[in-house]
Amino acid sequence: MKIAIINGPNLNLTGKREPDIYGTQSLENYYQILATAYHDVEFSFFQSNIEGEIVDEIQRAGFDADGIVINAGAYSHYSLAIADALRSVPAPAVEVHMSNIYNREPERHHSAIASACKGMIAGFGLDSYRLAIEALDAMPD
Repeated sequence: MKIAIINGPNLNLTGKREPDIYGTQSLENYYQILATAYHDVEFSFFQSNIEGEIVDEIQRAGFDADGIVINAGAYSHYSLAIADALRSVPAPAVEVHMSNIYNREPERHHSAIASACKGMIAGFGLDSYRLAIEALDAMPD
């Protein structure tokens, strides 16, 4: 199984940025944990603060991967371009948020990409990524 994990703006600062919301562990460290736990999964990891680069990565990975785990960060709440890219590729996507977006500022309560994804996992910190991988693994072929 091939899974592309795609992250949006500011997620490169995970472990440093707002640790009360996002924790103190870096994504790079967590990726190693995932790779060890899912040794039979081929992962690709991508992060960008630039919307167009995220669209490019979805288009690149979405024809080769069996699934996409996407945390588009703030772009989740308004990027029709990312939603359109997710709809344009055959790989199913699961939207991920480390925090519970419905327990935050009102502008974070809406997701523009949710309708382009098979599901959403939010509020479980970095473990949201693992739960998304489990969801993709459980999806019928």
